[in-house]
Amino acid sequence: MSVFVTAEWLAQRLDTVIPVDASWFMPDVSRDSVQEWQQRRIPGAVFFDFDSRIKDPTSSLPHMLLDEERFAQHMGALGIASQDTLVVYDTQGLFSAARAWWMCKVMGHQNVFILDGGLPAWMASEGLIDNTPPQPRVEATYQTQFKPYRYMDGATLADKLAVMNVIDVRPETRFYGDAPEPREGIRSGHMPGATNLPFATLTDPRGFVISEREARSTVLPHLSDTRVNVVSCGSGVTACILAAVAEHYFAYPVAVYDGSWTEWGGHSHWPVVKAG
Repeated sequence: MSVFVTAEWLAQRLDTVIPVDASWFMPDVSRDSVQEWQQRRIPGAVFFDFDSRIKDPTSSLPHMLLDEERFAQHMGALGIASQDTLVVYDTQGLFSAARAWWMCKVMGHQNVFILDGGLPAWMASEGLIDNTPPQPRVEATYQTQFKPYRYMDGATLADKLAVMNVIDVRPETRFYGDAPEPREGIRSGHMPGATNLPFATLTDPRGFVISEREARSTVLPHLSDTRVNVVSCGSGVTACILAAVAEHYFAYPVAVYDGSWTEWGGHSHWPVVKAG
């Protein structure tokens, strides 16, 4: 099931698809993703702001999935219709683009892909770059069809943890509680029974997704045929990379725990393990 497309694939279809810039940086990184999109983007690209705009405004957690009605409103305002073909990318290669891909997929958008290698790959292939002031697209009609098997909430996970297959993609030091969490007030460690597969192992040094051969030895052993596969990270962003890789190579349905460790580690009554 194809998820990732190449820069060459996109270049051949640039007139018929909508590029979507979903760049996002960790809070401690001094870069402005919106400003960078305004100054340098793939021609026709819209900006998908899941951190400040396309998120649940009622949640205290960062960039949580919003309800279907508001998601449809945001997409329509971007000029995106539910039947459009989207290619999502980010400026780091493969980092935050997967979050926007997952949000669209959980809302039922069929034709949405991730640009392998992101904007760096596009520029390396000598793809066109637009640095003129962005022009808004004509507002469109967007319809959602929520896919519950792609989504996991904290209460359900806590209630059924024993029968879930949880894969945590945070760095190993955070998984085992050897390093503090970057967000204040969040406990260190991991969920009982969870396995660790750091998201950095899912890409090569250039920001391209790993090969199928590498995925078979790295990813496949973590996936279950009998339990619900749930992937978690720090705040629901890098977990989506594993969901995309598992779907691309193995057609595995993997649910993303939206609140991830920011929610779980901040909940005093949910169990936390620190030892391996």
